[in-house]
Order: sequence, then structure tokens, then C-alpha cells
Amino acid sequence: MSSDGGKAVLPSATGRPRATSRAALERLAFELFARQGFEETTVDDIARAAGIARRTFFRYFSSKNDLVWGDFEGHLLKLRKLLDETDPRTPMMDAVRAAVAEFNRFDPVDVPWHRQRMELILGVPTLQADATLRYAAWRAAVSDFVAARTGLPASAPPARLAGYVTLAAAVSAYEQWLSSETPPPLSDLLDEAIRHVGAGLAAMLDDAAPRSGPERR
Repeated sequence: MSSDGGKAVLPSATGRPRATSRAALERLAFELFARQGFEETTVDDIARAAGIARRTFFRYFSSKNDLVWGDFEGHLLKLRKLLDETDPRTPMMDAVRAAVAEFNRFDPVDVPWHRQRMELILGVPTLQADATLRYAAWRAAVSDFVAARTGLPASAPPARLAGYVTLAAAVSAYEQWLSSETPPPLSDLLDEAIRHVGAGLAAMLDDAAPRSGPERR
């Protein structure tokens, strides 16, 4: 018997450890996606390979699509925390750039899994509906931070635009990272992409912020 994430891992009927944690189930599913293709792999395939019942799969994930995104809500909380903990004296778009880059810094052992995850998210058409909702939450994290720093409502066009532009820069960096067999660290690509758009955003937000608002930059 071995353990994973503090939970027991028992042999399955096929002789491989039975997946009994979200992380273990994710890794096993990603192996199947790589071997069979995402569309061709069913929830039943994943449950069978994991040595668990189909209903057990749904205790961890609401769907196969949900599994690909992993703990998205938890990661989004981490991004908001990185933004909230920024030194108020740091220029606003520098703070956004640093937080997004740090948010995407991974242990080298996890990089191949993250690349596979992002290849699916950016490349599988059936995942795009999920992406729309989750990208909206990601943009909101940036827009809310910008709103708090400028004194603008989060719904104000400048704050909303900051979320959209930062996300576009991040997706561009991800696509560059995925297109190279020997890419530089993802965090470096994100830093560069957001740096390019940050100066223009900072000037726009500084002009748009109410003059009586809190420190804007």
C-alpha cells in the first residue's frame, strides 16, 4: 500500500494503484488523453483505469472537462492573493505583471503536466465553452485589482479593458510557450508579454482614474 496526498492508494483490479485523490485521478486521465485523445476518452475509461466506480469520479469532478481545468477556483484565489499582497507603492501594471508571472511559475517536475493541460484548454474545441466562463473569472481578478487601485468601479471601461488586455497577453505567451519544443520558462514569457502592454495600460488608467481616488499607480 502506498499513499497519495495523505489518502490510501490501493491496487486496482488491473494491478495499478487505485486513484483516490484529485491529483492522482488527473494524472491518470492525462495519460489516457495523451494515449487515446481527449474526445475519445470517456469518464468510464478514466474510472475503469483508476479502479473506481463511475459515481466516485463525480465526487472529484463534475465532468471530464472539469478535470482538465483542475482546481481552477483554488488557483484563481492564489492569483487574487498575489495581487492583494502587492506593495501599494509598486506601479499598478508592474504589480499585475509580477503576480501573473509568479502565478505561472511551476516546479520543473510539473511543467510537462501543465503543458499538456494548456494544450488541451487552448486546442480542444469542446473545452472552449468552459474556457469562456473561466477566462471571465480570470479577467475579473485583474479588473477588481485595478479598480481597487484606481478608485474606478470594476465595471468601468478602463478597468474592464485592463482585464481583457492582460488575459490576451497571457494567452499569447502561453501559445508561444506551447509552440516551442525548448521554450524559456513560462513566467519569463508572461513577464515579457505583459510588460509590452503594461505601459500603455498604465497611462490610460492614470488618465481615467478619479483625481480624488487612492494612489493610482
